[in-house]
Amino acid sequence: MNQEVLQHLPPEHVEVEICRADELAERRGLTSELDEMWSYVGKKAEPRWLWHAIDHASGTVLAYVFGRRQDTVFLQRKALLEPFGIRRFYSDGWGAYERHIDPEQHTVGKQYTQKIESNHINLRTRIKRLVRRTICFSKTTTMHDLVIGLFINRYEFGAVI
Repeated sequence: MNQEVLQHLPPEHVEVEICRADELAERRGLTSELDEMWSYVGKKAEPRWLWHAIDHASGTVLAYVFGRRQDTVFLQRKALLEPFGIRRFYSDGWGAYERHIDPEQHTVGKQYTQKIESNHINLRTRIKRLVRRTICFSKTTTMHDLVIGLFINRYEFGAVI
């Protein structure tokens, strides 16, 4: 979880928006893009998914988890996002999102997930373990999660490791 975003909100990042009253509920609070990206450990028959969430306005990574493409892993990430008070989620139409996010808070569509898809491209470019056709892959889930996790903590969260 990105503690820096959660704990510090500098005044210069506060923006004033004028909107209609019916739009106010949607605009109040943080909005987040949700997605998952596929990689593998050892062989393609052993997939490993990076589930992450970014702030829709700034593109800042808020939280991430690793696991299979299952509802239990989605619920872990959702629990990490609770302290942020997110009011609206943007995602693709995968079933876990529709099963576990209130429809009034959830918008489906690729036009709303452009920043997180761009984040995928950046990660795949910078971390060869995430490239689909590569000879560089992790042999254990521990190393896979450590390498990618350290990268995200350093370059997205600014944590010196």
